[in-house]
Amino acid sequence: MKNSKILFIILLLILTIVWFLADTLAPEPFTYFSFRAVFVQYSGVIAMSLMSVAMLLALRLKWIEPYLDGLDKMYRLHKWLGITAAIFAISHWWMAQGTKWMVGWGWLEKPVRKAGSGRELSEIESFFRSQRGLAESVGEWAFYGAIVLIVLALIKYFPYHWFVKTHKLIAISYLVLVYHTIVLMKFEYWAQPVGWIMAFMLLGGTISAILTLTGKIGASRKAQGTVSKLNYYPNLKVLETTITMDENWKGHEAGQFAYVTVDKSEGAHPYTIASAWDDKKELVFITKALGDHTSRLKDKLKEGMNLTVEGPYGCFDFKDEQEHQIWVGAGIGITPFIAKLKQRKQSPKNINVDLFHPTAEFEETAIEQLKKDAKEAGVNIHILVSGKDKRLSAEQIRSEVPDWKSSSIWFCGPQGFGQTLKEDFIANGLDSKHFHQEIFQMR
Repeated sequence: MKNSKILFIILLLILTIVWFLADTLAPEPFTYFSFRAVFVQYSGVIAMSLMSVAMLLALRLKWIEPYLDGLDKMYRLHKWLGITAAIFAISHWWMAQGTKWMVGWGWLEKPVRKAGSGRELSEIESFFRSQRGLAESVGEWAFYGAIVLIVLALIKYFPYHWFVKTHKLIAISYLVLVYHTIVLMKFEYWAQPVGWIMAFMLLGGTISAILTLTGKIGASRKAQGTVSKLNYYPNLKVLETTITMDENWKGHEAGQFAYVTVDKSEGAHPYTIASAWDDKKELVFITKALGDHTSRLKDKLKEGMNLTVEGPYGCFDFKDEQEHQIWVGAGIGITPFIAKLKQRKQSPKNINVDLFHPTAEFEETAIEQLKKDAKEAGVNIHILVSGKDKRLSAEQIRSEVPDWKSSSIWFCGPQGFGQTLKEDFIANGLDSKHFHQEIFQMR
């Protein structure tokens, strides 16, 4: 099981366990309203904790990457934390607000409120109680805002530059929900492990939200570059951009990617680096016109233009102990392998490699350059063109690479295709830890 899945499960288990140390979902006497009271607390704790971790992951902290196998996997975890938090938040909202509606409609009869316990309240608890009405009201509206923003983030057709701008607003909703949580969480929880964990989560999430709103994410990893060369391949609808970096860029490994800001109004976009790092201090990015932004790049970018580059990120680094590597670069997924080919020219070739490149478009100049790079890097290359060659399959790879069982597989391309190959290889005996897939989806 991947580290991100393990962390997700462990996080849910720990939060549930510490909550059960403080409360129960089976109160006595067990009634709808007694269950509602504890479930609202439980669902609120889970939703805000998961949202807090998602906020932390959004900071793109470099030191976390090795533990979660790269920023791409971190963002996938960020996505599922957000979805799960939304599910718990919706159930929390329904039990809290829906119950009021059902009472108003006459579907439920609200129990008579018992007299207070008579215990003397501390000044802090008295203050929290005085804030309950406001906390409930603003928390409800922050919930509506967060749900809308999460849904927009999941809609693939929602333009990326609008996604970047709107997704940032979740930080505002989160800060309001922190206030909501502090005031409305059971006061007794704060003196128990569940309260200590919540305090840590909310503090970390609050710091993350402030850094997000002030544009500080990745600030220490940013460098300036100048566009020094542009090559456009019309048949492929691919633009090759060479950027000369300043001294703040400390280098990168083949297979990593970076965020590039061409236009501040559109925000930073992630691109795989297609070059090895050398004394020229240049980065090469290969972008295919797949959307509004990438389609406009060939007209927007000009030689001599200054850009901001943030990174590098990613753990698709070709590092393992296998005797042989099989690379599969489907379509524009060939980019990280181009970088590795160039790096292999500069270093000892102590690992045998077979590179498979299935592509729907054929550009003779680009293909010949790829073959040349592969030859100089000592890599066996297999090119398959749609309409001319049959579709690449795991069976075909195994037939052309007899020692595949002692190999590791590195895949970059359409996620569904990669998953199909992975399942086939694992079903035929490959250890899942030897299949590496770059999930180049940041939303």
